[in-house]
Amino acid sequence: MDGAVTKNVKRINLALQGGGAHGAFTWGVLDRILEDDRIEIAAISGTSAGAMNGAALKAGMLNGGREGARENLNWFWGQVGAVKDEAMSQWMDIMSPATSILSAAMAYSPAYAALDMTTRMMSPYGSGPFYSNALKPIVDQMSYDAVCAETGPELHVCATNVRTGKIKIFKGDGITSEALMASACLPTMYKAVEIDGEAYWDGGYTGNPALFPLFEAGLPEDIMVININPLHREEVPTDSQAIQNRINEISFNSSLFRELRAINFVKRLLAAGSMPKGAMKNVLVHMVSDDVLMNELSVATKSVPNPVVLARLKAAGRAAADTFISNHYNDLGERDTVDLQEMFSE
Repeated sequence: MDGAVTKNVKRINLALQGGGAHGAFTWGVLDRILEDDRIEIAAISGTSAGAMNGAALKAGMLNGGREGARENLNWFWGQVGAVKDEAMSQWMDIMSPATSILSAAMAYSPAYAALDMTTRMMSPYGSGPFYSNALKPIVDQMSYDAVCAETGPELHVCATNVRTGKIKIFKGDGITSEALMASACLPTMYKAVEIDGEAYWDGGYTGNPALFPLFEAGLPEDIMVININPLHREEVPTDSQAIQNRINEISFNSSLFRELRAINFVKRLLAAGSMPKGAMKNVLVHMVSDDVLMNELSVATKSVPNPVVLARLKAAGRAAADTFISNHYNDLGERDTVDLQEMFSE
């Protein structure tokens, strides 16, 4: 047809990190990506909050397209604690202190101190008949016919096998409410989730998120990592909470670094001609993050959903995704936008 414009659709895979309530940043990134019909999501690998975001996106998309995915993500985070009324959310944002001050106030509040002490000194197995998993009422409401469907983006959910220490990938019909709870099961807060006789903890210990499910033939070369655990902190932590927070970030980034290093190794072999082209996939790595904001937050803002923090994280995610699309849309399918060699240089 004369005058018709052919859209240059880019197919990408998404790798969604876990990080508790900080997953609201990923909510914002996904919200912005879903607005752009030039970008097609082929597959998702998610851990913890990343798995929840992935499941909400897929269920919404199959039931209502891109707008359905956005609405379902809004529903999910509303269940977590986000304010659903946009005007009210903006008013709360204006009336609240700077993010760093709010984060510090939460970290040193009596309520968080009590929670932190309880999780350090008491096992969740000591709760007896009073034990409950706070995520269960939310994930039980997911539309699993859509989450497990063969159509739509492939979805891979990561958890850690407690007995073997190995990563477990749930996909297809294996993605249940138990699988999502397993992916987000912090062992100091929740009992291990039992699935088919095996016990599982949070997937962040072994894959945050796992990238290897996205290497399969038929999937695009591009992997966009939505990173919510800061890769770098300038200051060395000195107080106990800051030390614990940085330990948490380093441990939950270690598996991602390991897989990115392996990708870099393969890319070097391909570039040097040491490996025949086509023998291994030349993965193109992209990353959307906001380390400046994440450096202002803490393990307290991960653990306790605060409506103002959630709103700011979503807005930051949207802004980061918008910047990436503006600067790098044409790079998708063509080249990396992350310099892996520099990342792993001494």
